Amino acid sequence: MNKIFSLLVLGFLSFQVFADNSVPDVVVKHGGQLLSHNGSTYLVLNFDAAPKWHTYWKNPGDAGLPTSTEMSLAGEPVKLEALEWPAPNRYFEQGNMLAYGYEGAYSYFFKPTKEQLAKIESSELTITSKWLVCKHICIPGKKVITLDRGNSSGDSLISREEAVNRLESLPKLVPLPTSLDLVLAKDPDTSGLLLFANLTDFSTENLNKSLNLITPFPKEPFTFKHEVKFQDKKGNIYAKLPIEWDGEYMEPAINLPSDGKFKTPYTLKFLFANPSSGKVSIIEKSFSSFSLDAGKRLNGFLQILKPIPHEEKQKTADNNTTTEPETAKDTSLRKESSSSIFYFILFAFIGGLILNIMPCVLPVISLKLFGLISHSEESKSRILKHNIFYTLGVLATFLLMAVVVVLVKINGESIGWGFQLQSPRFIAVMLVILFLMALNLFGLFEFKTPGGSKLGGVELKDGFAGDFFGGVLATILSTPCSAPFLGTALTFAFTGSNFDVFAIFVSIGLGLSAPFILTGIFPGMIKWLPKPGMWMEHVKKVLGVTLLLTMVWLLDVFTTQAEGTSALIKLNTVIVLLFFAIYAHQKMTKKLFIRALLYLAPLALLTNILLHPISSPETEGNESSMVKEKRALGLPWEKWSEEAMKNHMEDGNLVFMDFTAKWCFTCKINEKAVIETKSFKELTERKGVKLLLADWTKRDPIIGDWLKSKGYVGVPAYFIQKPDGTLIDLGETITLKEIEKNLD
Repeated sequence: MNKIFSLLVLGFLSFQVFADNSVPDVVVKHGGQLLSHNGSTYLVLNFDAAPKWHTYWKNPGDAGLPTSTEMSLAGEPVKLEALEWPAPNRYFEQGNMLAYGYEGAYSYFFKPTKEQLAKIESSELTITSKWLVCKHICIPGKKVITLDRGNSSGDSLISREEAVNRLESLPKLVPLPTSLDLVLAKDPDTSGLLLFANLTDFSTENLNKSLNLITPFPKEPFTFKHEVKFQDKKGNIYAKLPIEWDGEYMEPAINLPSDGKFKTPYTLKFLFANPSSGKVSIIEKSFSSFSLDAGKRLNGFLQILKPIPHEEKQKTADNNTTTEPETAKDTSLRKESSSSIFYFILFAFIGGLILNIMPCVLPVISLKLFGLISHSEESKSRILKHNIFYTLGVLATFLLMAVVVVLVKINGESIGWGFQLQSPRFIAVMLVILFLMALNLFGLFEFKTPGGSKLGGVELKDGFAGDFFGGVLATILSTPCSAPFLGTALTFAFTGSNFDVFAIFVSIGLGLSAPFILTGIFPGMIKWLPKPGMWMEHVKKVLGVTLLLTMVWLLDVFTTQAEGTSALIKLNTVIVLLFFAIYAHQKMTKKLFIRALLYLAPLALLTNILLHPISSPETEGNESSMVKEKRALGLPWEKWSEEAMKNHMEDGNLVFMDFTAKWCFTCKINEKAVIETKSFKELTERKGVKLLLADWTKRDPIIGDWLKSKGYVGVPAYFIQKPDGTLIDLGETITLKEIEKNLD
């Protein structure tokens, strides 16, 4: 008994440990509350990201999206005065990608007027927050919370003391220090600008090497790049930030003035990590012009100074450490993403082990063990063969199940991990499935398998064929008991590749077979296996409770996706009607007609939910300028569309297609390592390749649907279209060699 519970505890703890490196159920917690402090009242919006995950600051860096909030008071849109955001962390992602954002818990503060506060305390304030949270993948998140008469709401609330501490820690605007000089100059090597900072009269002991000296706020048409710091022999600090001028992509276009004088002054704002005080403050400076020759002069001066390296162990996006930002082509994102499958494989294996103690499969396992005992006088090699054939039966059946899952995946909606929560229909179906699984585990009904309960009493034929059939039989009988584990496998199957599906199911099969492989090698271990008993029913009920808790989370996600309460009421009604139908089927009536009517009601209502709109898609907004930006780099990019693909096919052109987004780090890495290189440009010119760019920075149902049809739920994705229309999928990461090979 103790051994069994130890096995269960080990399984669940192992899953918890490894799940930390995959995708947690709740990646970002969010809540809201009011805070009264020093005679003022503030609205506090709390966020709490899962360990090693991060969201983004106002200036996300090289990629990413800042968090946004929309509010309505008593049903009318309202804007509250926003205080400054907390100072962000700096991350160097793999591939030398820079990001600014937040890990762990932090808060945004708003200061309502007296009139707004009176309404908040007497009616409802609805807050809709959206964010992008990233680790090895990026997941857009959204949550709606409601403060009813000023009462706190959400799953991330903090104490008053903590709220006050966060409020007082917000960076404050201070006058530009006399010891800090900022110079804006023309970059002599590019068509952009350079910002130089010089800091004197401070103690180098307080210099924070893990932060920028100055961190720029976003400001059009300036795009700030990575800061580089230097130090002279006197200890003075110099910093340089390259700037890309994006005015030419604006509507109307604003060209960088050739005389160095702006038509309208630009006020640039920065976070200043003051080495003297150790605090981060906000500074501003207005620029009406820039120097045309200081850039060359200051560049030459900095070349003779000593560079200040980044902190030896600085924080990265996955909270590991690195000695220096990477500059080579990054492959770690793919490795980390690939490594996640191994954690699910381990969980699947543990789940397969636990199947051996489930009541519906134990009779067949017992028969198998009796067969092993009858063969105990045979040689070890022959006993091992019996177990191998049993294992083959288990694996063959699980492989068949994997094929079914893949076929469902191919013919259904393609959904990715995390992004699948953007589909309220998927959530509705999963809620119904989980509810059915929970009722099964609580014993309200049982899944019927081919042959019904009689399968458990089939006497296995002696010999290797009987061993194989025993494995098949054990797998079939384990299916109803293994509903939670198969549910997890199916969920992961719809989020991974076809290889992931087979890997998961084979692992479950190996877990189910593992005791018999071991008993084949060590026959004396048979006596260690548990005997059936009532304790197994208690295990089933514990698993049922875990499914109900999962349903609570999914219902919360569903409410953020569905507009209004109609869909939620319908879904809850489906669950209630389904429970009543199953209960009446088991306890109240045996009349087939009445049973059919009882099941028809929830089925019809669920069909109504799936066929009717649940939420409206976000509007596309203005056309992205990414195509023009890429074209300015020297490559003739065109906007992607299915019509453009068709036209190039009719003209017999070779086409390379890039599906990308500005918030996608992997996209940026591929661009730096391959697409924006001189070698790629020469290759496309030599081969006469036409270039199509699909920008998915904003939600675009046309791009999204096309990607789903090709088995993708996000970016990056790369394809080559041959002159005859043949489509070649290059996957999520690319190399120049791979592209050249497929262009031939």
